[in-house]
Amino acid sequence: MKGIVLAGGSGTRLLPLTSAVSKQLLPVYDKPLIYYPLSVLMLGGIREILLISSPDQLPLFHTLFGDGSRLGLSISYAEQTRPDGIAQALTIGADHIGTSSVTLILGDNIFHGPGFSHLLQSRLRQVAGALLFGYAVSDPQRYAVGETIEDGSLVSIEEKPAEPRSNLALTGLYAYNNDVVDIAKNLRPSARGELEITDVNRAYLEQGRAQLVRLGRGFSWLDAGTHDSLLQAANYVQVLEQRQGMRIACLEEIAYRMGFITAEECQELALRMGQTSYGHYLLDIVEREATRSD
Repeated sequence: MKGIVLAGGSGTRLLPLTSAVSKQLLPVYDKPLIYYPLSVLMLGGIREILLISSPDQLPLFHTLFGDGSRLGLSISYAEQTRPDGIAQALTIGADHIGTSSVTLILGDNIFHGPGFSHLLQSRLRQVAGALLFGYAVSDPQRYAVGETIEDGSLVSIEEKPAEPRSNLALTGLYAYNNDVVDIAKNLRPSARGELEITDVNRAYLEQGRAQLVRLGRGFSWLDAGTHDSLLQAANYVQVLEQRQGMRIACLEEIAYRMGFITAEECQELALRMGQTSYGHYLLDIVEREATRSD
């Protein structure tokens, strides 16, 4: 399974914040927004990741992550010269995908919930078609909406319907088998001139190969694409981290707990943080784990 993070777009809804920097590099409390979608791929056990962004922003992402080796990952980069739709990420990333299946996540989506890593790993292990993730919302008219039957099979997908058949919004997390490369390459631009991810999903739906995983009670899905939602996301992370004493989307911790890096490597990353609460948090994790193993 390969991973793709689409961190493109012009970020016009966040102007003037995004006048000089990608929205995915804006802070969500104690870390850049891009940490959150990247953490989802890592929790799913995915280590080969392509990060797609605009040509002017890619150097900043490379400065942040390099080749990913410090996190036990292999991160490569590709340009999206124009934001021509989410599905364009699948054509840009065709060589990266190769003969593998792929999980695509949008760079401004935040997911958090109990047992998320187990859920991802179990569902991503064998993707026979399209695997989508739905989340109940109070305003489904704003989203692509999925209607399912009891076994989770999708029976319809509607884009921003006036009268939704369900309240399950399709989130910015998608997993596909390798057929998606040919499906994406054969897409035609929509009326708004974009390659639509909904058209990809509908292609699988028509073949009877689309499944929807419902993220139920206890899960949170946030789309940090507006000023209000960015602030709400930061407040959400702050409250949980301060009350629970655990950090959300701490890439170094995830890499360590997933076995991507050793305790010594995690400790080295912590020391690079200097006298920060983030660095102390990582050191405490390594020390606690060492005590348990003694």
